[in-house]
Amino acid sequence: MKYILGVDLGTSGTKTVLFDSDGNAVASATVEYPMYQPQNGWAEQDPEDWYRACVETIRQVVSGSGVDAGDIAGMGISGQMHGLVMLDEEGKVLRRSIIWCDQRTAKECEEITETVGRERLIEITANPALPGFTLSKLLWVRNHEPEVFARCCHVLLPKDYVRYRLTGDFATEVSDASGMQMLDVPRRQWSRELMETLGLDTGILGKVYESCEVTGHIHEEAAALTGLRTSTLVVGGAGDNAAAAVGTGVVVDGKAFTTIGTSGVVFAHTSGLAIDPRGRVHTFCCAVPGEWHVMGVTQAAGLSLKWFRDNFCGAEKETAAQMGVDPYELMNQEAALSPIGSNRLLYAPYLMGERTPHLDSNCRGMFLGLSAMHTRRDLLRAVMEGVTFSLEDCLRVLQEMGVSPDRMLACGGGGRSPLWRQMLADVFNMPVATTVSTEGPALGVAILAGVGCGLYRSVPSACEHMIREKQVQMPVEENVRAYRPVYEVYRQLYQANRAVFDQLSRL
Repeated sequence: MKYILGVDLGTSGTKTVLFDSDGNAVASATVEYPMYQPQNGWAEQDPEDWYRACVETIRQVVSGSGVDAGDIAGMGISGQMHGLVMLDEEGKVLRRSIIWCDQRTAKECEEITETVGRERLIEITANPALPGFTLSKLLWVRNHEPEVFARCCHVLLPKDYVRYRLTGDFATEVSDASGMQMLDVPRRQWSRELMETLGLDTGILGKVYESCEVTGHIHEEAAALTGLRTSTLVVGGAGDNAAAAVGTGVVVDGKAFTTIGTSGVVFAHTSGLAIDPRGRVHTFCCAVPGEWHVMGVTQAAGLSLKWFRDNFCGAEKETAAQMGVDPYELMNQEAALSPIGSNRLLYAPYLMGERTPHLDSNCRGMFLGLSAMHTRRDLLRAVMEGVTFSLEDCLRVLQEMGVSPDRMLACGGGGRSPLWRQMLADVFNMPVATTVSTEGPALGVAILAGVGCGLYRSVPSACEHMIREKQVQMPVEENVRAYRPVYEVYRQLYQANRAVFDQLSRL
């Protein structure tokens, strides 16, 4: 039997999973690493941490699986999107990567919009200029660290830096490249017009592939470190959300998924190009060749709960360690004891600014309605509900565009929580299912690797063979009715505080 490897390079850590050709996970390993926030709204990571985590997890999986490395036909890498990795002429990292949730580039976004023109920018890249995208980060370095910019010979995304270290190839693929804002999304190639208008050279960018195309193979040094063979092929892979779509079977029209990872996403597949003229949701090339997807993004979904866990749930973490369980299990149990609406407590999940639907890097998180009666369980539930309401904001924009799924798949860490899935079902008012495999992005890029290696004819046919659904949670009408007035109050939070957010950013 042939095997395929999926590497999921996330914000909190890298997870590598080995699958057989039927989509069953054989072995997995995870290594975590830090995020640095030197200033409010900034977020950076060390690319060397990603590479070390990738090498270590692959080595653990290969050595611990009992599978002959010669039977591992190919691998794909899923990556956190938008991160800026800058290399010098020798391929050495010039500075820490400015990652997806960094919000420092508001002025650079204005520069892009003024120079290119908002309408033309959306025609080319299918999106307005946003602080999270790679292009504005590159201009920030040019404006604030000219000595670093002058030495830059290569610009890569996080997963593509790891690809470079494993294969020696400077390459990317269309789904992740779409989030750089340097790709002509309708034409699926770098935009020479855009780059030249901004005084940038397309030569700093890697070759663009479709997600299931082979970009290279493991070189000898990486093979020695990981235990893989140099015959192992590496395909384009995908950005984390495009990979999650493949890993949940959202590869044909009419299907959608919600993921609650560090960020949160509501994602729908489309075989035709669809662009929101207001720029509230993102249109990117998807991992199915020649097709696209639209998605709304919540910046701090699982990050909100992780932030709360790390700062206010020391007792749960200690108890969980003693019990040998995940702290989130205990936190879910506590949150379930609070009623819908968290005893009139609301949470806005704007810890890192927000993308959909507000496009505001200055807005910040808040609890509204705190009183002496509230306990930690209320705050926990309010965090989960606030994230869910933010994802409902995303879904409503898709519905305005005529994309109206009647069934949702849930993935990501939050998608493993029955309580959170029920919140999604009740607030979305539609069935929410999960898949048998919980590996999402890792399975998605493994499927892409299987297609690239010739194990499957196409991405949809591979998904049909490898992905199975389970655990459908239906909306509860009583809950649906109870959430509606709470959500309507939540919807007012941003507009009511927009001016305050702006003033706060100026302090």
